[in-house]
Amino acid sequence: MQIPLVDYLVLGDEPHLQANECANCGARFFGRRNACAHCGHREFNSVRVSDTGTLRTFSIVYRAAPTIPTPYVSAIVLTDDGTSVRSNLINIEPDPAKITLGMKVKLDTYVVGTDDDGLEAVAFGYAPV
Repeated sequence: MQIPLVDYLVLGDEPHLQANECANCGARFFGRRNACAHCGHREFNSVRVSDTGTLRTFSIVYRAAPTIPTPYVSAIVLTDDGTSVRSNLINIEPDPAKITLGMKVKLDTYVVGTDDDGLEAVAFGYAPV
């Protein structure tokens, strides 16, 4: 059994992210919203976010909570459908010489922990294509 680390990660045969899209202006948000931060509208549609995109910016993190392995790459990805996603860049060495802005990336999932009953918590990140 697996559970997603965040509510907007959908697991299964084709893991993907699910965003709330404002029915008025099309702005997208992850997680629950009472109103659109862009236009104030209160109706949203649930939409699947593209699994592929480009790396817009990144930072290499060297200090984190005691249980978080460092260094890791924190990133902002612009998906092919125009959604901005804050995530980690995975499956790449955290070396600025090996990371290129504009590089193509694809959504991937990985297990971040397992409880005593074998239930796995699954997170997501973007890996270079």
